[in-house]
Amino acid sequence: MNTSAHPETVAAPAYDLAGWRRQIPLLDRFIPLNNCSQTPQTHRTRAAAEAYLDSWNRDGMDWERWMEEVHLAKVEFARLINASPDEVAVTTSVSAATASLASALDLSGPRHKIVATEAEFPTVGHVWLAHQKYGTTVDWVPVRDGVIALDDYDGVIDEQTRVVSACHGYYQNGFKQDLAALAAKAHDHGAWLYVDAYQTLGTCPVDVKALDVDFLSAGALKYLMGTPGIAFLYVRRELIDHLHPAVTGWFGRANPFAFDVKTLDWAPAAARFDTGTPPVVSAYVARAGLSIINEIGPARIQAWTDQLSQRLLDDGQARGLTLHGTTDVRRKAPSTAFVCPGDSHLVEVHLRERGILASARGPVIRLAPHFYNTLEEMDVALDALVEVLERKT
Repeated sequence: MNTSAHPETVAAPAYDLAGWRRQIPLLDRFIPLNNCSQTPQTHRTRAAAEAYLDSWNRDGMDWERWMEEVHLAKVEFARLINASPDEVAVTTSVSAATASLASALDLSGPRHKIVATEAEFPTVGHVWLAHQKYGTTVDWVPVRDGVIALDDYDGVIDEQTRVVSACHGYYQNGFKQDLAALAAKAHDHGAWLYVDAYQTLGTCPVDVKALDVDFLSAGALKYLMGTPGIAFLYVRRELIDHLHPAVTGWFGRANPFAFDVKTLDWAPAAARFDTGTPPVVSAYVARAGLSIINEIGPARIQAWTDQLSQRLLDDGQARGLTLHGTTDVRRKAPSTAFVCPGDSHLVEVHLRERGILASARGPVIRLAPHFYNTLEEMDVALDALVEVLERKT
């Protein structure tokens, strides 16, 4: 590994990089740097999907085993964020998780306000805006120069605020917020903190207890090495009994198999935020993906992806690329965004033709490495991006 131009760079992560790379067949054909959109398949996640398909084909139905797999996916997610499994609900997307949480809040009284940021993925903002017909108001914390200043929350959070809704990582450029500081600001005004951790979870340690987060959601298809169709919602235990979601279903009941259509009771744990029949096949894959992240360890993943991000930051700017967002690797997720004149999606297409999987969002192209990527791959991707942009101009 050539690091002569970067004498401060650690040449290898604190885990078997080559061994994990052998578990990802896509690396034979592409350099995947689109983890902010979709993670690659591994032998472990493929085997998990095939285990479900084999069960379905062999047994027709094995309901107890399938429900056990859903529960074990919750267990792996809870382990990742230092929660208890009974504080975790399973749903189909962060959109569904946010809608279910919003439907559980009493926003008709003096605490009728949601504070959100302009960095939220649109689905989260849309859910809060849709609740304005019930009297909810939504106030916004601005994005300035691709980042959110912590001080900009001051004066927006007040005694009317019920929830501060804040992404951990900004989907467009990876800027990462200080969750402990946000929790303190929310709690100082008697509000709760809801975190969308989709763009960060799996790349850094997240301890919901130490951070004092009230709610946290994330799907599996990005850095958690999973697939679409499943997401998780953490609900702090002390709040569970006070919340009764109107977005609900039979799996949110105390006993789903009572089949009592006239009784709306509530599961005693965060499972009250479960809705309909669980996403079984996605749960198989999600558990397998989560087990990879837990096995390697988020702290070790962060140590390596910080190196990869620093290479993108330094060498991208050295090549004349225009960065979108922070230059401080300590304040960002692995996703690094560069400004693209014109159509960023077309840049994504041309990079794919050169064997680089990137992800376009608005005016930027995002390069988002994960634990399996190498420093050399960052250089290859940057050279390809420069070539594509020069041909466009």
